[in-house]
Amino acid sequence: MIRFHLKELIADKEFTEKRRITIGEIAKETGINRMTLSKIINHPGHSTVTDNIDKLCNYFDCRVEQLITHIKEDSDESKTSESEE
Repeated sequence: MIRFHLKELIADKEFTEKRRITIGEIAKETGINRMTLSKIINHPGHSTVTDNIDKLCNYFDCRVEQLITHIKEDSDESKTSESEE
């Protein structure tokens, strides 16, 4: 599963810039739909296009590794998923 660190990046940017950062501001600056940003923040495992990842990295001036992390799923869950296909 892919884990986004968007909440952490927002908190870091707020601290650095000493101001509140809203989803609306991020949407306006990046061109990413507010609903997409909300899903990335609130729904673990949400999938998005690489263009959005690029825009977020540019906005937060960060590397991909700072924005997302791959979380290895348990082998039991993987086997269950494979058998359902």
